[in-house]
Amino acid sequence: MQRALITLVALIVLIMDQASKWAVVFWLNLNQRVEIDVFPPYLVFRMAWNYGMNFGLMSQDSDLGRAVLIGLALVISAWVWRWVLREKAGLRAQVSAGLLIGGALGNVIDRMLYGAVADFLNMSCCGIDNPYAFNVADLGIFFGAVGLVMFANFTGDNGRPEKP
Repeated sequence: MQRALITLVALIVLIMDQASKWAVVFWLNLNQRVEIDVFPPYLVFRMAWNYGMNFGLMSQDSDLGRAVLIGLALVISAWVWRWVLREKAGLRAQVSAGLLIGGALGNVIDRMLYGAVADFLNMSCCGIDNPYAFNVADLGIFFGAVGLVMFANFTGDNGRPEKP
């Protein structure tokens, strides 16, 4: 049951991520238009090709750098999958793991297809101009990681940590 839930959530995030990228970047032609005001400044589609991790950290435009980032995402995804299954995580931790894994795999697909991650969501508010763009996969990774921190309470039935 755990595997099925994690897989289902990961698959939903992956499909939503890839479908949204295809629709916005290619169907709406954001790749050429660069920016589309949807509900400014709260929501703007702004094209950004991310060659690194979050906020462009560790940007790599080389084949080796791209391979390292792909490998890192796959290793972390596999580790989270195994950890959550081994520890018999609760429902919320399983959903969180699925969010993180689906998001990571969505960005891996981008790196393999395009050499970079397609980011297009930009949100600003209250006089603060956010220069960064993100995507559905990034949301999955962020909320999955936060959820794992909050809900990965691997304890026995009595609420106390299990003895080794």
